[in-house]
Amino acid sequence: MRSESYLRLWLPGVILALGAAGLLAARRQVEMPLVKPLQETLPSTVLGLSSDDREVGLEERKISGVSDYAFRVFGTDTDSIRLSVYVGYYEAQSQGKTIHSPKNCLPGAGWDPIAHERITLESSGYRFPVNRYLLSNKQNQALVYYWYQGRGRVSASEYLVKWEQIRDRALAGRSDEALVRILVPLTPGLSVAEADSIATRVGAAIVRPIFASLPPFPSRDPLAVRAGS
Repeated sequence: MRSESYLRLWLPGVILALGAAGLLAARRQVEMPLVKPLQETLPSTVLGLSSDDREVGLEERKISGVSDYAFRVFGTDTDSIRLSVYVGYYEAQSQGKTIHSPKNCLPGAGWDPIAHERITLESSGYRFPVNRYLLSNKQNQALVYYWYQGRGRVSASEYLVKWEQIRDRALAGRSDEALVRILVPLTPGLSVAEADSIATRVGAAIVRPIFASLPPFPSRDPLAVRAGS
């Protein structure tokens, strides 16, 4: 994308120019707890599928530095569709306690990307950008959608996310953010197109409820965020 090419060109200089401001603001960084627990706002049923909450291991939580999370699996062994939704929330990001991009983590877990692109989803007129990855792990394949949500906006570009974090930390002392990930395993009876349809509908169903858990950003209306940002 042309906009991301410009970001790659100018971002290092921008980061350097704002580095001093970021350091000055670091001491006043504010930890922002959730307004409501994610387990309360995240839908317990999607596409007619009931859900089961799963626990992330203590060691994994320590490594990720996550402040709070929800990990919900939808569907059972008897359903033709199964999927999972993970939302990891960070009250404030700092060294050793920052969001790890699935783009880097998934290959480390044995999942190799077959295809990836940035797409736009819509939820009742609200359009937002999402990363789409088709992955393989030996004989298994899965479709993953993920995005970054918080401080009154949704972002998909890792470059833009880094810029926004530096900007908001310097100007408002805030770096709170959530990583949202939808994973749809591909089965012999489920095509990639069908998995895309499932992930699209789930993304549209959860983006607004997640905003209900996240601390608001007074100067930024999440419903005004435009796709492609």
